[in-house]
Amino acid sequence: MMMMGIKMVMFSMLMVGVLITTSFAAYNVTYDHRALVIDGKRRVLVSGSIHYPRSTPEMWPDLIQKSKDGGLDIIETYVFWDLHEPIKGQYDFSGRKDLVKFVKLVGEAGLYVHLRIGPYVCAEWNYGGFPVWLHFIPGIKFRTDNEPFKEEMQRFTAYIVDLMKQNNLYASQGGPIILSQIENEYGNVDKAYGEAGKSYIKWAANMAVSLDTGVPWVMCQQADAPGPIINTCNGFYCDQFTPNSNQKPKLWTENWSGWFSSFGDSIPYRPVEDLAFSVARFYQRGGTMQNYYMYHGGTNFERTSGGPFITTTYDYDAPIDEYGIIRQPKWGHLKDVHKAIKLCEAAMVATDPTYSSLGSNLEAAIYKTDSACAAFLANVDTKSDATVKFNGNSYQLPAWSVSILPDCNNVVLNTARINSMAMLPKYIPQSLKYNLDSASDIQSSWSWFHEPVGISKTQAFVKPGLLEQINTTADKSDYLWYSSSMLVKGDEPFIQNGSQAVLHVESLGHGLHTFINGKLTATNFAPKGNHKISVDIPATFNMGKNTIDLLSLTVGLANYGAFFDLAGAGVTGPLLLRSSSGGLTLDLSSQQWTYQVGLKGEDLDLSSGSSSLWDSSAFPKNLPLTWYKTTFDAPDGNDPLALDFTGMGKGEAWVNGQSIGRYWPSFIAPGTGCTDYCNYRGPFNAEKCHKNCGKPTQTLYHVPRSWIKPNGNVLVIFEEIGGDPTKISFTTKQVGSLCSHVSESHPPPVDMWTTDQTGTNVGPTLSLECPSPNQVISSINFASFGTPQGSCGTYSHGICKSLHALPIVQKECVGARSCKIGVSIDTFGDPCRGVKKSLAVEAVCG
Repeated sequence: MMMMGIKMVMFSMLMVGVLITTSFAAYNVTYDHRALVIDGKRRVLVSGSIHYPRSTPEMWPDLIQKSKDGGLDIIETYVFWDLHEPIKGQYDFSGRKDLVKFVKLVGEAGLYVHLRIGPYVCAEWNYGGFPVWLHFIPGIKFRTDNEPFKEEMQRFTAYIVDLMKQNNLYASQGGPIILSQIENEYGNVDKAYGEAGKSYIKWAANMAVSLDTGVPWVMCQQADAPGPIINTCNGFYCDQFTPNSNQKPKLWTENWSGWFSSFGDSIPYRPVEDLAFSVARFYQRGGTMQNYYMYHGGTNFERTSGGPFITTTYDYDAPIDEYGIIRQPKWGHLKDVHKAIKLCEAAMVATDPTYSSLGSNLEAAIYKTDSACAAFLANVDTKSDATVKFNGNSYQLPAWSVSILPDCNNVVLNTARINSMAMLPKYIPQSLKYNLDSASDIQSSWSWFHEPVGISKTQAFVKPGLLEQINTTADKSDYLWYSSSMLVKGDEPFIQNGSQAVLHVESLGHGLHTFINGKLTATNFAPKGNHKISVDIPATFNMGKNTIDLLSLTVGLANYGAFFDLAGAGVTGPLLLRSSSGGLTLDLSSQQWTYQVGLKGEDLDLSSGSSSLWDSSAFPKNLPLTWYKTTFDAPDGNDPLALDFTGMGKGEAWVNGQSIGRYWPSFIAPGTGCTDYCNYRGPFNAEKCHKNCGKPTQTLYHVPRSWIKPNGNVLVIFEEIGGDPTKISFTTKQVGSLCSHVSESHPPPVDMWTTDQTGTNVGPTLSLECPSPNQVISSINFASFGTPQGSCGTYSHGICKSLHALPIVQKECVGARSCKIGVSIDTFGDPCRGVKKSLAVEAVCG
């Protein structure tokens, strides 16, 4: 009977999905202490972040469908002010910026939308999402009780709300938007703003409510969010979070599925067992909506990454990777978690949980009504597995795991036991197709332009003293030239007694190239965690006139922290000349300097590839400040594409005029801090699990297929520090092997609770499925039932093994797109009595 009850719950959930998809009538969204209430019904909801400008409109439908297939109810996105209003009063919602189209596509797929307007977003995005022109409004102070800022913030927020209303996108109009956010993680920094911060947050709340969206507003990380604003939690764990009112539900707006990466760092990742544990614990302890940040991270195209030093990839170890490929087993295991939790929905929304201790670090949470019962059993110990008694039954609880019992009796899922298959990615190198004739070499397909050192543009200007970079460039370019000259007579204090001169430069970062008399003398980048540069550069001067040219550069503006907008950049001094022997010092800081915003090649629009100034002779390699151009044909197939920049230094690249972002493969991660295995047990943090030590942080740069034509594509590169563009190649990303490893002690797949028509208790099952509908399982590389060891790609037989495993799996799976195999001695026989056995399989699709 309980099995039939669970089936009815799932049938009701499916019908709700159908209603969302087909209904365009207005519906009401409110909340109470237990949950969001949609059309009069409390809901248990699962959400995931997808930022529309970090992918392309051509990718959106597939990303949304994969999110829905993964068990999401809501897609959450920030709104990026700087993209939509690059010039005050001039709006842009084209291409990747088409917010309305994105929201409509989500709604058409039958999912809800959480629109996080902010308009401060953080998001590792340049300047936190603020347009830099905002900085130049007289008297403005960001994110505080400041009239100029509040006027602009309200104007943009109202503009977005009105745009959504004009397109009938709020739930009150029959649209998919059920939540909106105002401000973002202000509670992390509000103390720095004092009383003005407190009054500002009250103003922001009142302003948002006054816009009359018809849906609730939230503030994340804002413990004092005034009603009716819902305060929400962000973090790796939010099970212990409590809203600031017993009239508000417990919502989790950012469950970090991994972490972002920075140039010069190894790559962080988060084990799915821990992520699933955090999700189950949250719902166990009264939560009813949580959001993965990110569910698809995507790519920081153009100059949108912040930081500074945030990479172009924003993969985030998310369930859907940067290229739009499902990451297994993360996506599949979380899908199973979502199904298991939804089986508990009827009980969860009807009552509050009650808790009981099952022993040290062991807890049961029960949701029980007259008609429904659901339970969560948690073992929060970081080392020891446990056997517990609950409702008269015995349950095995691995350390750092939660078991979900939708009927308070049967375990449908344990967060530490993965039924979902794993996938090994495969990167296939593809040479650039240059359309060369047989007599040509690769170099002949490239043309180049050398960026002039120093001042080369008529818009240059002269000012006394050293200017801060962002105030000077307004971030129209990463680059600012500082140029000055000096006359050397031979009796200067900094070259007394024949000693060499030393140029001392201090800068707010993020990088600096120093040229003496047109020759590159030094390149320096700010150290990690300290965005300031302080260097002593040996310098040789000639008798007579000498030039000093400093090229200062940014690598994404600051996006986080109190007063981040005042962080600044560029050469701010002091700038001194002194002798290497410690003689007298000459201060150059206050003398006349000539300034040039940006590069000559930027003014010439070289990124489009259309200039007539490209040179095809005497092709240079490893030359700093060089633009390169070539044409190429698209690689065959439809697999996701990336450019491999191995052999290049640092710069930016464009394909058919569209920037794929900053590249920096020469920045190598430290050689320590990574391990082959990361123990998921115990609290996670961003430093716990890393890979890729001692290698470039990023060599592959996503090129969306929709950006390239079958042939005649133009690739333009600005190489800042020197590299060899002939080494650049394409890489396609494919799914290599499919793997799964399931033991006899696993609960049956959650699917079996709804698809088994006999009502019998189905045991553990191993499932495999090719990612593409056009593929079938072509071969089985490995199959072992007994005590197999290793991980996907490195499986090996244990001492105990069935001789029948490989032929049985081959017969069941080869030639089919998907297959399911029972993990039991009934299928494979018993190769070793009394030993707990498991089945490990590695398959290939073709």
